[in-house]
Amino acid sequence: MTDRRRRLPAVHALVAETRAAGVAPELPAAVITAAVREVLAAARAVGGTAPEGGWVEAVQTQLASRERPSLTRVINATGVVLHTNLGRAPLAESAVTAMREAAGYSALEYELEPGTRGSRQRHTHALLTSLTGAEDALVTVNAAAAVLLALTALAADGETVVSRGELVEIGGGFRIPEILAKSGSRLLEIGTTNRTHLSDYATALRPSVRCVLKVHRSNFAMQGFVTEVDVAALVTLCAPHGLPVVHDVGSGLLLDLAPWGLAGEPLVGPSVAAGALTIFSGDKLLGGPQAGIVVGPAAVVQRLAADPLARAVRPDKVTLAGLEATLALYRDSAQARRDIPVLRMLTADPADLRRRARRLARRIPGSSTVAGESAVGGGAFPEATLPTTLVVVPARSPDSLRAALRSLDPPVIARSAADGILLDVRTVADGEFGTVAAAVGQAVSTLAVGN
Repeated sequence: MTDRRRRLPAVHALVAETRAAGVAPELPAAVITAAVREVLAAARAVGGTAPEGGWVEAVQTQLASRERPSLTRVINATGVVLHTNLGRAPLAESAVTAMREAAGYSALEYELEPGTRGSRQRHTHALLTSLTGAEDALVTVNAAAAVLLALTALAADGETVVSRGELVEIGGGFRIPEILAKSGSRLLEIGTTNRTHLSDYATALRPSVRCVLKVHRSNFAMQGFVTEVDVAALVTLCAPHGLPVVHDVGSGLLLDLAPWGLAGEPLVGPSVAAGALTIFSGDKLLGGPQAGIVVGPAAVVQRLAADPLARAVRPDKVTLAGLEATLALYRDSAQARRDIPVLRMLTADPADLRRRARRLARRIPGSSTVAGESAVGGGAFPEATLPTTLVVVPARSPDSLRAALRSLDPPVIARSAADGILLDVRTVADGEFGTVAAAVGQAVSTLAVGN
């Protein structure tokens, strides 16, 4: 066997050799040099062994890896509709078009008719107030920012009352007490983990209290000996004291999904109707881009809008365009269920899923179908399971097959089973079936050659 160990080439020499081979002539010299250094560092880590295909090929491969966008499209075959790691809600076509249109110059803060400066919040204001019944509305970059803004604007100089059963941890390890502390408001805990009564709130309403915060436990459920106070009762209690009630309802559910077996997630409308300042996400059940949405009494919303923090957490033009287009679909509930991917997937007919799974299985040799369950994801409906039909692809090493699928372009993200992988068509579009089938074939072939 030929010993491929030798002294590493000089950086400038390998750069010149790469250039002479015609590799990536459009890239700046600094980018080529950085890739060369990375290749040499990798070789140095294994004792100076030259790459199998030669130095120039290794540099070319490294350049391809460096130039490939990291935020790449993937095919979600997991059946988790709001998959946080995969970007949560896929957007409606009209939202994508609107965001593309807004990417250049746009009338973000410009009133075209009088030719004067306007507010960026106006683009979603009318839709949000009409769809929720709220007097006023405000949009931020995400729901956590909206909660922070609300607590800063309403209670920075006093206390915020929160039930111990609602001091939850949200995604990324952030906790409600930490967000509250960052706002400058002091936490006043009441009740117990499993039971909080209206009398607990009433006893807590001392002069130092500035607002009451109610938080929906979106990513878990409590059962058994449990009591919590309805938001309408809280508003009635707090109104004579002039205290706002802030209700973080979580996922932004505008349509009742109970007919499809999805119950327990709070609707936005009743919270607004009760008189609470209501906060929810844009990229979960609403099915739009990431945003934090605040709706409620005009006097309270305006206090948030006037706070200096509002500018720091305001959304950009592309987000507002996508959100406006998504909200417009809700003017017709049937259109919303048809055109918003999240709602379409959540309300999919099990019989249709069965037919689609069989259609995909016919394109993948050796595969079969089996009854299974999908998940909502994104912390919404944590106890709900959705009946689906899975495509089973047998594999000696399911983890190896899943890894092979992730390495393709576009990557296919699947689930593991004891003797293979599972593909859930609930989250795979019909137009992606050919790509998925080809990807499975390529991945299986690659593994077979490797063995």
